[in-house]
Amino acid sequence: MHKILNKFLFLLSLLCLLSACGMGADARQFPPEAEKRVKKNIEEGRGFRFFDEGLNKGGSGNFDFASSNSLWRASLDTIDFMPLASANYSGGIIITDWYSSDTNTAESIKISIRFLTNEVRSNALDIKVFYKQCASNDNCKVIEKSPNIKKELTKKILAKAAVYEAQTKDKKFKPYTGKVISD
Repeated sequence: MHKILNKFLFLLSLLCLLSACGMGADARQFPPEAEKRVKKNIEEGRGFRFFDEGLNKGGSGNFDFASSNSLWRASLDTIDFMPLASANYSGGIIITDWYSSDTNTAESIKISIRFLTNEVRSNALDIKVFYKQCASNDNCKVIEKSPNIKKELTKKILAKAAVYEAQTKDKKFKPYTGKVISD
């Protein structure tokens, strides 16, 4: 066992040494200033920065957190009584687990909310409501529920999201003082 491991490590180190041979770069192609080299590498997709000072503004390195998205928060608040099967902010989807009331365990409901945009508007959400009715544990029927429940959920989520959006704007509001304020 040790011989095989030693041979593997030897071959791996030999491969690393040989792969470095002949991989020189022409210094004339790269600027001598470190900042310019870093900027060029990032533009070509060969690097990244932890604290970006303007190279990728608005790019894929800037992330918004779920707590700042009004639609996301409103959706979670609206269905907070249901257990969640999956909530993926970056994927833009919330899926609940099957939920049934204590009085009728033969009927269950499951909700899927897909976010089409972050803007608070009527077509921002794609909501699917599934209804499961079981005669026994093995004999269940699943159907997509009527559009009335979808409309009510959408209406409730959008109303909450509008309130959250207004609260966020109120917090960000700064009256004009005649001075330049930098963040």
